[in-house]
Amino acid sequence: MKTLKITVATLLALSWSVAHATNGYFSHGYGTKAKGRGGVSLSISDDTMAGANNPALFADLNDRIDAGFEAFVPRRGAERANGPFGQFNFNERSDRNLFIIPDFGVSKKLSKSLTLGLTVYGNGGLNTDYQEGDSTACATNLPSGRGNPLCGQGPAGVNLEQLVIAPTLAFRLNENHAFGFSPLFVYQRFYAEGLQLFGSFGYSSDADKLTNEGTSTSNGRGYRVGYFGTFGSLQVGAAYSPRVDMNKFDEYAGLFAGQGDFDIPTNHGVGFSWRPTSKLKVGADLTKVKFSEVPAVGNSSRTATPGCNCLGNDDGPGFGWRDVTTKKFGIEYQATQKLLLRAGYNKGDNPVTEENVTFNILAPGVVTKHYTVGATYRLSDAAEISGHYMRAPTVRVRGASALPVPGPVESIDMEQESMSVTVGFTY
Repeated sequence: MKTLKITVATLLALSWSVAHATNGYFSHGYGTKAKGRGGVSLSISDDTMAGANNPALFADLNDRIDAGFEAFVPRRGAERANGPFGQFNFNERSDRNLFIIPDFGVSKKLSKSLTLGLTVYGNGGLNTDYQEGDSTACATNLPSGRGNPLCGQGPAGVNLEQLVIAPTLAFRLNENHAFGFSPLFVYQRFYAEGLQLFGSFGYSSDADKLTNEGTSTSNGRGYRVGYFGTFGSLQVGAAYSPRVDMNKFDEYAGLFAGQGDFDIPTNHGVGFSWRPTSKLKVGADLTKVKFSEVPAVGNSSRTATPGCNCLGNDDGPGFGWRDVTTKKFGIEYQATQKLLLRAGYNKGDNPVTEENVTFNILAPGVVTKHYTVGATYRLSDAAEISGHYMRAPTVRVRGASALPVPGPVESIDMEQESMSVTVGFTY
């Protein structure tokens, strides 16, 4: 128990390095095994990340612990061209491209029908870090074309990190049906810098709480429910988590709609898995995240009007993200008695529209396709090690600039790679 407490405490501390922006700012999968299958996870009970996927899956787990980390590499950037007289043009890549993301889970069989679990994981991905501009507070005719892309002072960028702790109780009704419930305890933090232009031109309801206010924190509580069923060789799963009401980021009341409100959107999904042979398993999930229901994320940035519909207002402008529906496909093959191989494909919608490119220079979460491979090697009867690799090719979105000058055209782009390793063992 002492070791467990130390492990959880360490993960809580490390989780603040979280940043992944694959299906929007949700990960393409939770847990190394699911990541190797393209994120397929709603109907396959094989590790303790069930609290992040489908809490009912804990019903088929015995006493088990999983601990691992992911090395995530997002490469993102932005460009502006056709500025008047060459002004405001730039071509900038965001700094800091390596993030270490830990996760942890544990399960305990209480009885034949009841299992207790705990999953600790993170969300994030609204992360950019553009270098400091010149003395004019914009990249105006700089030979390198680099600088603060939003014409503010100093470096520009944002960082959002969300830590979720999900204790879980799963109940097996009979041999074919199980249900699970996970209360979600969420803690998040955020900072923004270099956005002074929006205050200077009257686009913020409170320019003193718009940018460069340090790190702001908030917390909230929600839940996730799940179902897991077996019908012969077919397994099905479903999970649902409603919108999580978070406390406001008070220090950024002049940035996010609703005076700093930034809730976690409703997300849900269904999935199935099928074993056509003793060595082969195939599966698929269909999931949806309703980014549009959170004003700070879903409201269009194009509705911004100086002194009227300002950033921070009750229904003020946001990032303009659309809802994201994701199709996930995965396969597993038992190559040897000790080695299990995986591969997957994950295709999600691009949440960013052409009309909202300017604001999303801060959060270019535009990738859509993810190709994955993975494996698990059994070290002993009680221990195993798993790994995965993911590649998301470059996606670019281009649109007219929202800066209050005529002519500029902007584009944002992102590509991603990630690798993870997890050790799991029974006790």
